[in-house]
Amino acid sequence: MSRVAKNPVVVPRDVEIVIAASEVSVKGPLGTIKQTLSSNISVVREGDALLCKALNNTKEADAMSGTTRALLANMIQGVTKGFERKLVLVGVGYRAQAAGDALNLTLGFSHPVVHMMPAGVTVQTPTQTEVVLKGMNKQSVGQVAAEIRAYRAPEPYKGKGVRYSDEVVILKETKKK
Repeated sequence: MSRVAKNPVVVPRDVEIVIAASEVSVKGPLGTIKQTLSSNISVVREGDALLCKALNNTKEADAMSGTTRALLANMIQGVTKGFERKLVLVGVGYRAQAAGDALNLTLGFSHPVVHMMPAGVTVQTPTQTEVVLKGMNKQSVGQVAAEIRAYRAPEPYKGKGVRYSDEVVILKETKKK
C-alpha cells in the first residue's frame, strides 16, 4: 500500500460525501466536485474519515491509491476553503485588469492579451501588477495560472515577465567583453 494512501482523509462536519461504484461526489459550502475512480481502487468511509485501498497488489493500483487519496483531500479543501494562486507582473508597462470573467493583460506586445476564465475560476486584480486566481478545483486554478504565465514567462537576464508570487527567478550575468 502507498504511504500516502495509509493516511486517512478527515471529513469536516459541513461536507457531504457520496461514494458510488465509480465516482465520488463531495459537496460543501463552496459547491460540489465530482471525481471518477479507477477500477483498482475502493474508497471506504469510516466515521469521519475516508480510506483509499488498492483492490489488488499491482504497482498501478498502489500508485492510484495514493493519487486518489490526494485528490480526495484536495476536493475536501476545495469545497471548504478553496484554492488561490497569485501572479505578479514584473516589467515596465506590464499591467493586468480584471473585467468580469476576462483578464486584460498588457505585456509589451503590439496588442493586448485577453484571457477568458473558465467556469469555476474567478480573477481579481488588487493592483495593476498583481493577479489573484480563486476557485474550488486545484487543477483548474493551477492550469489557468500556468496559461497566464505562459504568455510572458520570466526571462533570465532582467527577470521581466509574469511569475508566481512565490517564484524565485535567478538572474544570469550578462556577457562581458
